[in-house]
Amino acid sequence: MTHHVKRVLGHPDEWIIRPFGLAPGEDTRGERTGRASFLRAGHRSAHTSTQPLLPIEELMATYTEPVAPVPAGERRGRGKVIVTWVTTTDHKKIGHLYLITSFLFFLIAGALAMAIRAELARPGLQILSSEQYNQAFTMHGTIMLLLFATPTFAGFANAVMPLQIGSPDVAFPRLNMLSYWLFLFGGLIVLGSFLTPQGAADFGWTAYTPLSGGERTTHVGGDLWIMGLALSGFGTILGSVNFITTIICMRAPGMTMFRMPIFTWNVLLTSVLVLLAFPVLAAALLVLEADRRFGAQVFNAENGGAILWQHLFWFFGHPEVYILALPFFGVISEIIPVFARKPIFGYTGLIGATIAIAGLSVTVWAHHMFATGAVLLPFFSFMTYLIAVPTGVKFFNWIGTMWKGSLSFEPPMLWAAGFLVTFLFGGLTGVILGSPPLDWHVTDSYFVVAHFHYVLFGTIVFAMFGGFSFWWPKMTGTVLDERLEKIHFWTLFTGFHTTFLVQHWLGAEGMPRRYADYLAADGFTALNTVSSIGAFLLGLSTLPFLYNVWKTAQKGEKVEVDDPWGYGRSLEWATSCPPPRHNFLTLPKIRSESPAFDLRHPDLAGLDEAENTGGRRDVLDAGGHKGERP
Repeated sequence: MTHHVKRVLGHPDEWIIRPFGLAPGEDTRGERTGRASFLRAGHRSAHTSTQPLLPIEELMATYTEPVAPVPAGERRGRGKVIVTWVTTTDHKKIGHLYLITSFLFFLIAGALAMAIRAELARPGLQILSSEQYNQAFTMHGTIMLLLFATPTFAGFANAVMPLQIGSPDVAFPRLNMLSYWLFLFGGLIVLGSFLTPQGAADFGWTAYTPLSGGERTTHVGGDLWIMGLALSGFGTILGSVNFITTIICMRAPGMTMFRMPIFTWNVLLTSVLVLLAFPVLAAALLVLEADRRFGAQVFNAENGGAILWQHLFWFFGHPEVYILALPFFGVISEIIPVFARKPIFGYTGLIGATIAIAGLSVTVWAHHMFATGAVLLPFFSFMTYLIAVPTGVKFFNWIGTMWKGSLSFEPPMLWAAGFLVTFLFGGLTGVILGSPPLDWHVTDSYFVVAHFHYVLFGTIVFAMFGGFSFWWPKMTGTVLDERLEKIHFWTLFTGFHTTFLVQHWLGAEGMPRRYADYLAADGFTALNTVSSIGAFLLGLSTLPFLYNVWKTAQKGEKVEVDDPWGYGRSLEWATSCPPPRHNFLTLPKIRSESPAFDLRHPDLAGLDEAENTGGRRDVLDAGGHKGERP
């Protein structure tokens, strides 16, 4: 379905988007059957259309009536609502499905983590057997990384990115739906391995060969783990193709590449990394399954297969760290300017740092293999230190944005501050692990576990809850309870640091990772007990959030304005909360990277070019080309 783009009568800075053949005021809540595109004078739409392309100045002014609420007696039954959700192609609903599903996986993985910490609180085997412990830490790592963190990126990208670029939907709505269902069924296959007679995969989330080969782990749980992750990975690849196409081809008039929000830039670069890294993982998994069931012998240790698997896995695995981190860096980059009341410091430099991180991320994979003695230590050590430079640039950009800003520590900003503190610790310990001599001392110890969680939990979970708090009004039309949010933040912050700070010392004292038991004489008991207490506090911190969601759904404060924070900068804050089916009834003119702020604060934005040119500014198309000025 092709859309009109029309100037609003009396408001030269706003534009109406309305499907062809749809009368003004007609209900647009139903699922659309085609695609929407923006029209520019003299250029053909990206999608096939029989409608004429009209100069924007000749489009007549139009008025769009608000959609009337559905009377209570006509509301759809629960069954129809479920059918609508499971068959939807609306990017916002699909984003919500991703976020809800990935959060459920987060709860499952968190329960496994508490079982692990309960076992390690004291010496001896109290709760889990050695086999169950191996299954628990394997599935905990797998679910957290590939079934929680990665799809959470897809959820935020679906829910927010099209709004930020002024697009009515993603480029391929049905492919978007397919991507979600591939992820869901792949994840359920992985979880289903718990129901097999010998239990789930128990060879670690890295699946090192020959331990993951058919000779040592013959049970079907390992096969379900492999094929479930391959299926889920295909969904991630297809979703990334969709995101890249949407960002390149479906930006609103005036939304040039260097006017896109930082979050959208990070989604674009993350999607490129997915296309580089996930096919390698999928190929490695399928070959591993061929080894297990068909005797392919590709990863046979006699042929160097163990090192081959590590190269393939970590060529995926280290870009995966940045696939997980970059979108959440983008979330933080959206939150801080709003609550500092300042534009982002060094917008272009921040984009350059993101591009540098994405490029360097495929050159550092073998720093996970220092202890093998089979990699070039100086090169990978140097590249590890080099990638810290653009990461540090980002950190200084965030500090520069807050510097002398009018800061207010509402819940989204609290989560951003928690992210900054936690990620800083993780980055510093990463510099330590970039040195081969130091890495040899603590490799496969709890020092690495602590570093890993400071980097990934500190990035993903703090930024995820910050994103929930920040975009909850936009996604649902309600506001979370601030008091409960602050209780949630402080319990999670305290629980996290209690759990993982002491693990640095455990690792330095020599406690290996992946061990189900230790001796009292080892001297690890006190620190393990402290870590386990923190883990249970961390687990309990989720309860205020779940109660907050339930309370808000029942009687939450309704949002009546487009921008409840008052200083929203990107385009999603220029539409209603929640947005209509095709996102915008009107679009402001986009003349900077802060179109919503420009619209509401023209005196602060300094947008006087329109007056200087007689009120006639050029309309920039989605490709960034400038139209002819009359």
